[in-house]
Amino acid sequence: MTVNDHAAVEEPTAAQPTWPAEYAQRYRAAGWWRGETFGQMLRERAEAHPDRIAVVDPADGPSGALSETGGRRWSYRELDQRADRLAAGLRARGVRKGDRVVLQLPNIAEFFEVVFALFRIGALPVFALPAHRATEIGHFCRFTEAVAYVIPDVHGGFDYRELASRMRAEVPTLREVLVVGDPGEHTALESVAAAGEPVAGPPPADQRPAPGDLAFLQLSGGSTGVPKLIPRTHDDYIYSLRGSNEICAVDEHSVYLCALPAAHNFPLSSPGTLGALYAGARVVLAPRPSPDTAFPLIEREKVTITGLVPPLALVWLEAAPESTADLSSLEVLLVGGAKFSSEAARRVRPTLDCTLQQVFGMAEGLVNYTRLDDPEETIVTTQGRPISPDDEIRIVDDQDDDLPVGETGHLLTRGPYTIRGYWKAPEHNARAFTADGFYRTGDVVRLTETGHLVVEGRAKDQINRGGEKVAAEEIENHILAHPAVHDAAVVSMPDDYLGERTCAYVILRENTGPLKPVEMKKFVRQRGLAAYKVPDRVEFVTAFPATGIGKVSKKDLRAAIAARLRD
Repeated sequence: MTVNDHAAVEEPTAAQPTWPAEYAQRYRAAGWWRGETFGQMLRERAEAHPDRIAVVDPADGPSGALSETGGRRWSYRELDQRADRLAAGLRARGVRKGDRVVLQLPNIAEFFEVVFALFRIGALPVFALPAHRATEIGHFCRFTEAVAYVIPDVHGGFDYRELASRMRAEVPTLREVLVVGDPGEHTALESVAAAGEPVAGPPPADQRPAPGDLAFLQLSGGSTGVPKLIPRTHDDYIYSLRGSNEICAVDEHSVYLCALPAAHNFPLSSPGTLGALYAGARVVLAPRPSPDTAFPLIEREKVTITGLVPPLALVWLEAAPESTADLSSLEVLLVGGAKFSSEAARRVRPTLDCTLQQVFGMAEGLVNYTRLDDPEETIVTTQGRPISPDDEIRIVDDQDDDLPVGETGHLLTRGPYTIRGYWKAPEHNARAFTADGFYRTGDVVRLTETGHLVVEGRAKDQINRGGEKVAAEEIENHILAHPAVHDAAVVSMPDDYLGERTCAYVILRENTGPLKPVEMKKFVRQRGLAAYKVPDRVEFVTAFPATGIGKVSKKDLRAAIAARLRD
């Protein structure tokens, strides 16, 4: 397919903004968008090297228990055939191009079977995380009008079938719940794939996705509540994979360990599992990221590259000197999701004997890497340079005026893999994007003379808890639902391990009995939130500090808790 044969990107709408035609043409002419789809990508790899191992799943099912016999090893041919069979089975059950399917699977091989089956149909995976519970899943299902929900039976001690039953009762569009493992009252994923066996093969030509079509909906970090949905196309996301592979030297000989939750954008695309599959490499799934699980996998599978958030990197650095596992195959450790301190970064090479690549990016698009041949001081003190020559960067002051190199300001960006708007969020898009299409990332950064970015913090009222983004407003709203609560303010507090933790300041109503912090945490947890969103600390106060115009001064609250932690 030549660049002139590519399906045109749809014209922007209020519901779904996209790249203006002149930019789409520019990105194709530059060779960034090559007219590929994910379904086509897998088919081509399966035809080129059918017997090469694509996915290694060392666990016995979704529970995460490691198999005594080594687990499952799917070749590219097998993954391709499984995707075909499941796609046919899903089509037989009425799943069509453009339908949304909420996918909430842990690090198991079926994650890729389902994803590529949906890619083949042109249905859109909505990538939920295993930690999400009723609040988040209910929003995803209702907002996307999802027709199906894919889950494990039990994982991490949580029965997802009970949550799915609740969703079926609450969301009218949700027709199917597909379960890996014991389906209970729902449908076994395996039976759907088996039903597709006689009719396996691609959908009719007029029902296949085009390169400019949406491929999936990713989750934003979210600063105002449950995550917004990020629409990614085949063309733009595959370009980010290809660019990441080139920068990270990922090729068919690479072995990528997926230690973080597979649905996260970082382990999906930087270069991640999809980048590894694009290169024809091998993906190894770690059911847990802890050293006692990951280190033996690195030794057994000769892992060459993996990605971690800073708290996990610190755990690995502490564990490696005492470990008997042979980690000598590990060539590159990517660290991203939150800023990695320079002190910790300096420990990577002497401790793990591999090259650190810092990654700073966002599911909305822009990704920066330090390069493998950067000077060590650049690697440990910056968060890298953008993937693409067509990534446009602006660092501006509060009035959107551009700042000189070296000055700290707000990061704005646009480019060939940065979205032009969230899915069905016109009001938010008007605030999050400039009139000429630059995305307001919410990051405060400075640019070095060499073109590397240094991240200084977040402008949005958001807490980065070890790479998991916690929206203060969302937690405040749940606390305010307690009958004894008058007001609440959630702020970040510094933490040596996670970078930031959450502290909830709470004012109780008059004439209410005393309330313990543990009772407030239990109340928030019981409202169906992911565990990482439950406040780490609860402080009861009689009043909040105020700004000159009467607003709660969160700056003063953050300073107060930081001072208490120091004392």
